[in-house]
Amino acid sequence: MTATSPSRRERLRSATVSEIKEGARKLLVAGGPQAISLRAIARDMGMTAPAIYRYFPSLEALVVALAEDLMREVADVVAAASAAAGDDPGRQLVAMARAYRAWAVAKPVEFGLVFGAPVPGVGELGLECLPDDPGADLGQPYLDAFLKLWQRKPWPTPPREYMLERLGPHLGPLQAAHGDLPIEVAYTFLSGWARLYGLVAMEVFHQLRWALTDPEALFEAEIVQFLSQVGALPD
Repeated sequence: MTATSPSRRERLRSATVSEIKEGARKLLVAGGPQAISLRAIARDMGMTAPAIYRYFPSLEALVVALAEDLMREVADVVAAASAAAGDDPGRQLVAMARAYRAWAVAKPVEFGLVFGAPVPGVGELGLECLPDDPGADLGQPYLDAFLKLWQRKPWPTPPREYMLERLGPHLGPLQAAHGDLPIEVAYTFLSGWARLYGLVAMEVFHQLRWALTDPEALFEAEIVQFLSQVGALPD
């Protein structure tokens, strides 16, 4: 079947939607989520504020669409880092962790919108993390690497029976997005993500200044420590 090219009307609409979101991102970076205003975006675009409602039903819908774009952006950055690292899953994990941190440190306000304090509508993005969702796309390369490592050589984890009893019944959202996984892989992925996110968030939100002049030093040490636990330290 031959794909139908978008009509001129559709192309113009898509371009306008992109321009609106670009305007929202500029306001976000300049002043945080509270600075995003339909009136300000419309003024910069030479539109009236009511005209934007033809593209987004509310300010909240626009902010959610922007957050989804940002999640896709960081997911693409992480996936590209994994691909550039070659076939070794340990190297992939190192590259992805560094890429995620680099994106967050370079774009702290964007990171805050997606991964920080809940903003109306944005906080619900991950509640139904289904396949092809940007959140699922972000997590998949990490899970793929952990699964490769586990299949190559299992690492020590809490007792399987304990995890099946205590953690297993609560993995529905993860399984909906990524399929059935060995409980050990699911646990390690979640543990590793909590560790990665915690370190990055503390750095972005300046919660380590009381202890460190260079948070990257701790970040790199934690990478070594975590990968040594799963037998994945690259040569």
